[in-house]
Amino acid sequence: MPLLVKSGNCSPNESMLEWSQTSSCFYATSRAHKGLISELQNHNWKVVSVGNEVPGVLNVGMLQELLLTLATLIKIEIGGSSVLVIGYVMKQSREVDFARRGAFPIYPSKHSLIFVPLSFELPLSSQLQEVDMVLHKITDEIVKIDPNCSTDFPKGISFSAGMSEIIRFVEEHPDFCIIDPFKNIYPLLDRLQIQNILVRLKELGTEGKPKLRAPYSLKVDNFHDGELDKHLAEANLSFPLIVKPQVACGVADAHNMALVFQIEELSNLGVPLPAVLQEYVDHGSKIFKFYVIGDKVFHAIRNSMPNASFLKSSSGGEPLTFNSLKTLPVATKEQQLQASMRDSKSVDADLVEEAAKFLKGLLGLTIFGFDVVVQEGTGDHVIVDLNYLPSFKEVPDSEAVPAFWDAIRQAYELKSGKAQT
Repeated sequence: MPLLVKSGNCSPNESMLEWSQTSSCFYATSRAHKGLISELQNHNWKVVSVGNEVPGVLNVGMLQELLLTLATLIKIEIGGSSVLVIGYVMKQSREVDFARRGAFPIYPSKHSLIFVPLSFELPLSSQLQEVDMVLHKITDEIVKIDPNCSTDFPKGISFSAGMSEIIRFVEEHPDFCIIDPFKNIYPLLDRLQIQNILVRLKELGTEGKPKLRAPYSLKVDNFHDGELDKHLAEANLSFPLIVKPQVACGVADAHNMALVFQIEELSNLGVPLPAVLQEYVDHGSKIFKFYVIGDKVFHAIRNSMPNASFLKSSSGGEPLTFNSLKTLPVATKEQQLQASMRDSKSVDADLVEEAAKFLKGLLGLTIFGFDVVVQEGTGDHVIVDLNYLPSFKEVPDSEAVPAFWDAIRQAYELKSGKAQT
């Protein structure tokens, strides 16, 4: 199904004219080339004019309308209800990454999916009525968040005007399909709620297998609590500790963290409050990143932070502060070598895949990721992070993209099936 988008002078060549003999063809232009348009139409091309009123063709006023217009035309031309148009909302860098990997085709994939961006510059209601489903990264559209409302999210969250309109539309059209339901994502905005979810891993029977658990942690509202020592002991915590903001994403300082080696280092810490104090798990500088994409589970190994003894020796007696998205301390080659010489245990992938399925049912999410570290000495498998719609860039495109398309279609069919019963 050829598609040409042109802004300058163009004449139809022999190949262009031959294409229309075997498939449906679309030509989009911002110039009114009457002779060219007439010749293409004589060869059964569908012509779309952008920004110019041209008689006898489909006219759209703005470039932002073009992709959705073409998707609608393609779906009609194919004439099959199996083709789904997926509108997506996410920040540009994320969109570029998905598109670069071939995950967002503007022509039907082998799963009969077409992906188009939703534009906040155009009326959203009409766009939402043209798509079959919305794929979103709602956290990309958070403008402001009140950490004191974390247990009552979405109360206390301000979204962009466009995202707010989508939320209202979905509330008014309960049968409309989205990946994933907003209410299922809100718990992942709060590290304390994430902790409460991960604690439930103990419900999994793991007899004869490594212990699978959440990290030990404690919520603090200030760093000057006179009974903090007591609270730490009750939470089975000892130094060093990672200090994380309770708000997990959506605001600038959600990823500003610190590793502290003694209680005195908490007094002047710049990590936003309320915060979560979490055990630092020595894990041989390896982290296992797991991705759940529909009914598939993938994992990859990445270098990670070195053990606490290495970090303490280089801290200069100060807490080690970092942004987990930008400046996460990673083990040096020498530290990795020393770690590999110790009895570092590998991950039990089967065990973690069981956990992935358990979490999928608990969260009600189609696509999510989590990080696992294997504690040196005990072999405990500790899940230290949980997030929605990750990039899964460590998974080869040949495996990730088909699984991604499968997950989207299955989610739609499940939702539409429920709506019809």
